[in-house]
Amino acid sequence: MLKNENNPIRIEKLSHQYGQHQVLREIDLSVGKGEIIGLLGPSGTGKTTLIRILTGQLAQTEGRAFLLGEDTRKLRGEAYGKMGMLLDQLGLYERLSCYDNLKLFGDIHGVDKNGIEEVLERVGLYDARKKAVMKLSKGMRQRLLFARAIMHDPRILFLDEPTVGLDPAVMKEIHKMILEQKEKGTTVFLTTHNMEEAERLCDHVALLYEGRIVEYGNPREMCMRYDHQRRIEILLQNEREVTIPNSPEAAEEMAEIISSGKVISIHTTEPDLETVFMELTGANLNV
Repeated sequence: MLKNENNPIRIEKLSHQYGQHQVLREIDLSVGKGEIIGLLGPSGTGKTTLIRILTGQLAQTEGRAFLLGEDTRKLRGEAYGKMGMLLDQLGLYERLSCYDNLKLFGDIHGVDKNGIEEVLERVGLYDARKKAVMKLSKGMRQRLLFARAIMHDPRILFLDEPTVGLDPAVMKEIHKMILEQKEKGTTVFLTTHNMEEAERLCDHVALLYEGRIVEYGNPREMCMRYDHQRRIEILLQNEREVTIPNSPEAAEEMAEIISSGKVISIHTTEPDLETVFMELTGANLNV
């Protein structure tokens, strides 16, 4: 019997290395029921490795990880029936239709015909249910993979870069479906290097750099902690742009610029997750 449903994911001092290469370093993280947690970091920082450990595909070098109270090194079939995964484009059968792809997976979890048709409707693929996967666009493939991940109503949903390479319209659709899962009480573990995606979706984010979590918190509250990064941007008549700190020390300079009568526009730029990550690491988050 699985337990600890109020904290479906718990990670304690978890580290992992491949040979001499240290990928993860003493990760501590706890994720609540119905929470969307975002793990942010550049490519190659260990995001996918952590998901592989949490889903039982890989055993960590040190520390512990628990999924619905079960040690992830000892996950059984019951646990896998309670999780959904969208990890990559693998697992779709090119010559089979959308419906038949989901039926193969649905048979494992006891999802009947009505359930398959319902999830195809939810992801906007009902009219394409008879179309072979090889004829689908990238956005349609991603929606089919999302349908496969949620069709059995999982309690935990793992999404590894679910919108990478998608156009804005399809990305918006995926975001809407992720939020629908949250409303149903599903815990969502999301990896991304898209800061706007994280700010829009996540209750909490963990910034991962060189295998360590360097900052953690609610996206908005985290950005507010770095409010000293706020700037004032001024556009002058000669199309010259001036950027000054939003601080009392800059008040005199600001007054001089305004009194010149050459100001076209003034606006402030608030710190975002990219700004926070740059300050903490000196590296670019969105790569």
